[in-house]
Amino acid sequence: MVVANQKGGVGKTTTTVNIAAALAQLGQRVLVIDLDPQGNASTALSVEHRRGVPSTYDGLVEGKPLADIARPCPDLPGLFVVPATIDLAGAEIELVSVVAREGRLRKAIHGHPLVVTDAARAAEVEDRFDYVLIDCPPSLGLLTLNALVAGDEMMIPIQAEYYALEGLGQLLETVDMVRAHLNPDLAVSTILLTMYDARTRLAAGVADEVRGHFGDQVLRTNIPRSVRVSEAPSYGQTVMTYDPGSPGALSYFEAAREIATKGAR
Repeated sequence: MVVANQKGGVGKTTTTVNIAAALAQLGQRVLVIDLDPQGNASTALSVEHRRGVPSTYDGLVEGKPLADIARPCPDLPGLFVVPATIDLAGAEIELVSVVAREGRLRKAIHGHPLVVTDAARAAEVEDRFDYVLIDCPPSLGLLTLNALVAGDEMMIPIQAEYYALEGLGQLLETVDMVRAHLNPDLAVSTILLTMYDARTRLAAGVADEVRGHFGDQVLRTNIPRSVRVSEAPSYGQTVMTYDPGSPGALSYFEAAREIATKGAR
């Protein structure tokens, strides 16, 4: 599942790490691939990502197996992370001249022995990953394109504010282009409203507009504005472990449950 929105500040990384943590708490095995050179997902999941640490860059550019790069999240059993280092910032340029550059991430993910896409083989691999979540950078460059080619599904976090739908058209055009030329199976399966302030008419208006446009793709659970959610990464944690009883944590847990239930159907 690709988590993408080229608009910055919509809660994309926050959503990736908290949904991943909540899924792990629900007993799922989850792999998070940090594809953002800033490495914020790696920070929140308490996985080292200083320069020189094996990272997404090594998997994408050098062809190193992801199984050798992934690290366990110390706080949550069943959650693993492929960290991002600042080296990834140069990957966009380095990949330009590479043959089949858009498919590098897909090849790396499918090469992981615990990522099983064949239903017949799934029963044989007991400790396989139930979910792979890819956290994209806030742009529509070659890194995000790699994620869209690698993904089966896409989750778009949308901020419940006036500018939320601006730029969404461009993202959906890119998705259509990827579907037409590179990955016909990619589906926008999940829209999540973030930073929702129930006290304002504006948030309710944006929510109605998004639901009117996307229908069942929009999760019933909205993620409220929350200081706890913002604080957690500075302690190297997700809000799921930092303050499990907070409204933000409970909302992410409910959103993850919806995703898991949808997937089971």
